[in-house]
Amino acid sequence: MEHRTSRQHVVDMCRTMLARGYLKATEGNVSVRVPGHELYAVTPSNYDYDRMRVEDVCIVDFAGKHVPDGSGTGLPPSIECGMHANIYRQRPDVNAIVHTHQPYASALAFLRRPIPALTDEQVRFLGKRVAIVDYAPSGTGFLAKNVQKKVAGGDNAFILANHGIVALGTDPDRAVFNMALLEKVSIAYLLALTTETGKVYTIPTAIREVAFGKLRADEKRIAAQITEAVPPLRVPAGEEPPSADATAAALAAAGRNTAAGTGSDGGDTAADTENRSEAARLGYAISEYPDVDDVMRRLRALVAQPIRGLRHDALLDVLNYYETKCRASREITERAKRRIPGGVQHNLAFNYPFPLAIERAEGAHLVDRDGNTYIDFLQAGGPTILGSNYGPVNERVAEVVRASGPVTGLFHEYELKLAEIIHRYLPHVEMYRALGSGTEAVMAAVRGARAFTGKKMVIKVGGAYHGWSDTMVYGLRVPGTYRMNAKGIPFGATSRTREAFPHDLGQLRRKLIENRLRGGTAAVVVEPVGPESGTRPVPRDFNAKVRQLCDEFGALLVFDEVVTGFRLGLGGAAGYFGVTPDLTVLGKAVSGGYPMAGGVGGRADVMAVFGSGLDGRSGAHIQVGGTLSANPLSCAAGYFAIEEMARTNAPVIAGRAGDRLTRGLQRLIDRYGLPYVAYNQGSIVHLECSGVMLLDMRHPVKLLKENKARKRLMEQMGAAYAAHGIITLAGSRMYTSMADTDEVIDDALARFDQVFAQVEGV
Repeated sequence: MEHRTSRQHVVDMCRTMLARGYLKATEGNVSVRVPGHELYAVTPSNYDYDRMRVEDVCIVDFAGKHVPDGSGTGLPPSIECGMHANIYRQRPDVNAIVHTHQPYASALAFLRRPIPALTDEQVRFLGKRVAIVDYAPSGTGFLAKNVQKKVAGGDNAFILANHGIVALGTDPDRAVFNMALLEKVSIAYLLALTTETGKVYTIPTAIREVAFGKLRADEKRIAAQITEAVPPLRVPAGEEPPSADATAAALAAAGRNTAAGTGSDGGDTAADTENRSEAARLGYAISEYPDVDDVMRRLRALVAQPIRGLRHDALLDVLNYYETKCRASREITERAKRRIPGGVQHNLAFNYPFPLAIERAEGAHLVDRDGNTYIDFLQAGGPTILGSNYGPVNERVAEVVRASGPVTGLFHEYELKLAEIIHRYLPHVEMYRALGSGTEAVMAAVRGARAFTGKKMVIKVGGAYHGWSDTMVYGLRVPGTYRMNAKGIPFGATSRTREAFPHDLGQLRRKLIENRLRGGTAAVVVEPVGPESGTRPVPRDFNAKVRQLCDEFGALLVFDEVVTGFRLGLGGAAGYFGVTPDLTVLGKAVSGGYPMAGGVGGRADVMAVFGSGLDGRSGAHIQVGGTLSANPLSCAAGYFAIEEMARTNAPVIAGRAGDRLTRGLQRLIDRYGLPYVAYNQGSIVHLECSGVMLLDMRHPVKLLKENKARKRLMEQMGAAYAAHGIITLAGSRMYTSMADTDEVIDDALARFDQVFAQVEGV
């Protein structure tokens, strides 16, 4: 049934008012705006509300015309359709309307006596006064026009002369509340009139204006959610959702034999072509590249609107979950604050209102110290494409550790095996140097680029995260902020780093020209799907154009594939976009979720500067290293994980899970009329509710004014998801894995449904 949620709201409102005695039999009518459409759901004409079902509720457009959709029972809508339509057109902040013939307010309708400002509560919710709408026969256009004239002033309750009342609300609960408040005020006013005729005192004008100002501010905020919104992304009702299960079954049936070692590792042109074909044959996680223009349009609309988060009562329920269900997590993290700065060792571990302590991880789920089970869309920040704690890899890694221990300090065969399998699927990585983390790998890439080119300047895209090294903590997360996050870093460390705004190829060219006057640009470093793992997604041809600019200005192109490496497919982002970088930074999945996950690889001539030991080159040789870098544990884990990803085609299966999750979220966002934006790049799923990551220094006033509130909303939504059994990355990003079956995704969507139903105005 279409628009079921809005129809259900109508039924629920009628049940509430029947129980409280405000509706009688068939009198009056109730409506609720259909989010994201110029439609509303309204009670049928002359129908017993006590027997009314969801399918009996009618859908009407903003012209007051019935819109039969085949899912209802064909009953005609209320005769007051025109009045409701006029109100919705006039007042975008109104999402629900109640028209009743309640006794005390109706008495004032017969007296044609408006209610002055008796209390500040009355003014705060109903308006400056409860005005009388001039008489017109029921169900006529005259009455609809009379009401429309009155509601334009911003009041939320009106007495219809010789008829009844109309109460408006920003949501169904508020409309019912305003109707009940009007009856309460009507009783008091009638009693006052009968006991002290002519001596009814009102609140001071100044207090009235303050209270009404708060009401108008609320109305403008709610109205902006509609007037500044864009048409919602429609998901056809009968659309079959993408299926990770079907993809996995098809791949299994195809009987792919992709065991590592069958391809050539010689590095010659023919072998490279063969390897590229192998990666392409396996496919990529992105089934359809996002419509970047449309995504950015929706993200800009989200940032333009006031924030829209959980209702206050729902947020209290979330906090109560943590207080009552997560006591063991709270106890241990409180202890941790005495020995660990901030109480956690990793930025991803922080969670509002306090971190959760995890005891077990398996596939698609996590279990905390209190025994609560969660669907794991964090996946350790992205490395576990096979799913958490993947048994087949663990068993093979254990054999290696039993034989050699986790580290020897000397050469081990899995150092070579890892480099070979990386080259097999990423043939442009002719040589690979393993390091301890993505941060270390970026540091090495920048240092290597400077040594190879003899140039010093480096350019990154503003807002991107390339680790926490001194050079790259520049324009971090918020484009245009330069050194705002560079506390503790000397100016000299960032003096040769520059940033260009996302998508702005013109500015990137200007930076390259400026740098040429300073001795030239050594490297341009990009996240190939866009800053912060595609939070600002790049156009499909962006990387190719950056490649052209690098070639024109003699700079190396560095792909930071810490997140996208193997997650987008065995060929990585380079294979997907068909763009060959000079250097590639890997991390996360390169060790399959095991520690010491980082490294840099690329062209053999560039990688020669990393030569160590006896192969060290004088002059161009740079210092990189680490006692635990390239240890047997990490290299074997990476080799086995990549081999298993190829065997199962885990990136593609995880990508289809991401498709299913995204499409389901888009359907929910449309159903509830939320301004949120959901999109994905395969198994990287974005769910933006506040748009805080879209703020930048091109709009500094908005950044300073809204940054904290939008960040707080993101944290609260993340807490709400967790309280409903879903772990996300900061409430705005999710990574799917091969373990996310259709059943897991559908379970998650049911939980998201529960959270979205608790958002303000729903």
